[in-house]
Amino acid sequence: MSPNYDQLVRYLVEPLLDNPESLSLNCELSRGNQKVLIRMAFDPEEQGKVFGRGGRNIEAIRMVLEAAASAVGQSARLEIYGSQNAHSSSSETSGPKRERNNRPPRSPRRSSPVSKPSPRRRSET
Repeated sequence: MSPNYDQLVRYLVEPLLDNPESLSLNCELSRGNQKVLIRMAFDPEEQGKVFGRGGRNIEAIRMVLEAAASAVGQSARLEIYGSQNAHSSSSETSGPKRERNNRPPRSPRRSSPVSKPSPRRRSET
């Protein structure tokens, strides 16, 4: 028995959307029922909410799909359409792939020099 991927994706994504009616899904099983292809589209304005900061939301959604698919001996692939960002590239959920962001790498943190107070001299009285 295969999970209902359509309902699972709707359950995970619709709460993130301001306009849940804009969500469009298409799920296809391969001939041997070993691979599942899930295509998702939504309003481009909703992209930030679906992907989340640094792609955390979409990565979590893909991890849930991977877990559901592997529980029944399948692999799942989620493709996202209608977005104009680098996050729109499809990624197979059967491997440890991470979303890329378009930020330059962070430079190492440098501590600001802290001036130490000079020792006080005791006055002899």
